[in-house]
Amino acid sequence: MAVPKRKHSNSRTGKRRSHDRVKKRQIGYCPQCSNSVPTHTICPKCGYYMGRTLVEQREE
Repeated sequence: MAVPKRKHSNSRTGKRRSHDRVKKRQIGYCPQCSNSVPTHTICPKCGYYMGRTLVEQREE
């Protein structure tokens, strides 16, 4: 089994991990109701996604 000869420095470890951060969710707008919605999700306000209504909203 391969074993490292020396310990990696904190700087080197940090450089490797610099791209592992959690990125913000991308926000788009619903073309039907103009509500801000995360991309690739059904609009919670009107149920619209990919050119059609997938979820019917109840009237309360």
